Amino acid sequence: MVLFLFFLSLFWIIAATIEDFKKKEIENWISFSLIIFALGFRFFHSLFFEDFNFFYQGIFGLLAFFIIGNVFYYSRFFAGGDSKLFMSLGPIIFLSLDLKNNLSLTLFFLVLFFVISAIYIIIASTYLAFKNSKKTIKEFKKQFEYNKKNIYAILIFSLILMVFGLIFFEFLFFLGFLFFLLPYFFILLKSIEEACLIKKIDTKNLTEGDWLYEDVKIGRNTIKKSWHGLTKKEINLIRKKYKKIKIKEGIPFTPTFLISIVIFFLLKVF
Repeated sequence: MVLFLFFLSLFWIIAATIEDFKKKEIENWISFSLIIFALGFRFFHSLFFEDFNFFYQGIFGLLAFFIIGNVFYYSRFFAGGDSKLFMSLGPIIFLSLDLKNNLSLTLFFLVLFFVISAIYIIIASTYLAFKNSKKTIKEFKKQFEYNKKNIYAILIFSLILMVFGLIFFEFLFFLGFLFFLLPYFFILLKSIEEACLIKKIDTKNLTEGDWLYEDVKIGRNTIKKSWHGLTKKEINLIRKKYKKIKIKEGIPFTPTFLISIVIFFLLKVF
């Protein structure tokens, strides 16, 4: 039964990854069908063996990952499609017949997912920065100039911490060094976003969920940029007024799901 859940999730996440790279979105049917197939398998397996605990654990998994997925979505760690795909993993990750063990598996998966996500973002950002090096360097200088007062204030604070660290506690030195690096790191990420992820596209190519780069004025009304993305109604209004518009693209995040689920099963099951 574990093998079936593994290959089920593997095929669906591969489909989601292909969709994400081709269309920059994950269709709802991929996530919802994974939930239906996973819970359906658990139900018929439980019915055959006359023990519905396996099915109930799948329901608990869905509820747990629904809550976590929404927390990630509203904290802006996930986009809408990513949060739904994450929810669909609940009936997969809850492999044990014991709720306590399943919560331990969930905690392990979350730690693994965060580590892989961090590595993936660093690699993807580095690739984009090198691919668009001239634009990124130009944008970095612009962002630095725009934020230099705040940067200098943070750098002074970090140097004070480092001096105190050398005199009193080593911990303060490392904390100060971290503060010293953080402004450059965030400016670099902002530069990569501005240089590589902002696109001007034909409004006929807009799709539901696309992120506006900036607010759009239509007559007396304003369509504001939102984490939730554009609705069909807003897209229709924009198409009547504009032929081209700036949108912000995200880095396809589905590879982290694929890598995480494979490593999870390798470490915890196989």
